[in-house]
Amino acid sequence: MGIFTKFQMKLMQINSWHSLGTMDGSADASGVLEGTDTGSQKDRVVAEEEWLQKWETGNIWFHKERGHPLLQKYLDVLLNGRSGLRIFFPLCGKAVEMKWLADMGHSVVGVEVSEKALKEFFAEHSLPFCEEPVPEISGAKKFQTTSGNIALYCCSIYDLSSSIVGRFDGVWDRGALVAVNPCDRQRYVSLMITLMEKNSSYLLVTVSYDPNKHKDAATHWGPIVGQVL
Repeated sequence: MGIFTKFQMKLMQINSWHSLGTMDGSADASGVLEGTDTGSQKDRVVAEEEWLQKWETGNIWFHKERGHPLLQKYLDVLLNGRSGLRIFFPLCGKAVEMKWLADMGHSVVGVEVSEKALKEFFAEHSLPFCEEPVPEISGAKKFQTTSGNIALYCCSIYDLSSSIVGRFDGVWDRGALVAVNPCDRQRYVSLMITLMEKNSSYLLVTVSYDPNKHKDAATHWGPIVGQVL
């Protein structure tokens, strides 16, 4: 049983201690996250303003300039022999992997609250882009390469829906699930389920640490994901 098994999709969890796992079957997402908060993380709430401030001040220690080695290592799991996929990057920042996958012929869609992060992505990769409003979401913007293969939404992830962005064949979730406030976990999972095509692949990176010793780190998800798998 697991969070995303409802769609017979492949979920691979990667962290510093847990073995890799895949799953399929049928289950509902409701209730699977109950009782999973750990230590000082239980009441953690990071406001959107705090996240924006990190980008404004350059406090983006989580960003990897050369991409994540685990995506390269397990790319075959995400693609599963398929080409021309639609791949979603939740809380994408300026992840360099977006261009890497787009250059392979896939269509990439990301969402991020920081406009600065998105504009830096296009600038750092010398990608021409156009900017347009998103009629369905007040104040939201869509930044898209002129070639159309990368579309990044500047808004809250919770404002998205399949009617706006469609459904995806794969997800690269590195730092998104672990960054979600504990009180929003169920909401996040429910949203992700609605954005997935049947037989999607979901590559998930989690972290494992003592939350009582590292109170400002990302949410402790190692054993939590292990339990729901």
